[in-house]
Amino acid sequence: MSQSSWACLCCNRIGYSDVHTLQPKLRQLREFVRPLNRLVVAFSGGVDSALVLKVAHQELGDGALAVTSDAAAVPRAELAAAAAMAGELGARHEIVKTRELLNENYAANPATRCYFCKSTLYAELGEIAKRDGMLHIANGTNVDDLGDYRPGLQAAEEFQIVSPLKEAGLTKTEVRVLAHELGLRVWDKPASPCLASRIPYGSRVTAKKLLMVERAEMALKELGIRENRVRHFNQTARIEVGPRHLDLVRENWETLTRQFNEIGFSNMELTEFRSGSLNDRLPTSTLSSN
Repeated sequence: MSQSSWACLCCNRIGYSDVHTLQPKLRQLREFVRPLNRLVVAFSGGVDSALVLKVAHQELGDGALAVTSDAAAVPRAELAAAAAMAGELGARHEIVKTRELLNENYAANPATRCYFCKSTLYAELGEIAKRDGMLHIANGTNVDDLGDYRPGLQAAEEFQIVSPLKEAGLTKTEVRVLAHELGLRVWDKPASPCLASRIPYGSRVTAKKLLMVERAEMALKELGIRENRVRHFNQTARIEVGPRHLDLVRENWETLTRQFNEIGFSNMELTEFRSGSLNDRLPTSTLSSN
């Protein structure tokens, strides 16, 4: 299949009409990154930060440094995938150990947990930037992120983090199209928020809970379910998958029950996946304050 055919296939899959209309935004993205000269990229390995790193590496070469957080809430598979992706791009890459769980404000799991997580990360990235004489740190925030409840955006503002995708006016769909156009294999990778997002606000974040969630979600991925969530409600695991995978989970319920019991869950629930479902428990005033 030709490259143009692949581009059409990508656009059709994610509901975009014409990749060529995004060339002005891609130029704008490059023009924003180029003057930064030396740049630390907060790199998770997802499609957003991968696109930022791809363009930064193309424009700045070794002036771009990808840094990935090795936090307890980051699945080991995601950490390895980020390292592999940076290697494929030929970009310089470091992994930094962050210790959010030592911060009581984070571990207590308030609605603003993400703020404390990002503050910890950006402080670490700031030290790396200072060490290497870099003046800027970039994240993968896109335009669509601005309409969601994301306390981490406040931390980004306080640490003066730049957001190239936002500056170029790119939505999530447009990021995926451009990622495909630039040959990034993660262009269709499902969003993968940190494991702490599976624990209801107010329920303490612990290394044990995070490991339970990680192992449970891996069991679902081994069934071929790329996008899933396992919400941690003490002894109950709430499994969330897309509509087309509900029957697959039901067919494997007995096996999953045995696996989840070994992990530490005594009860299981099944429901349809919806990103950010735990935010439903937050007061409307909290959501609107972001």
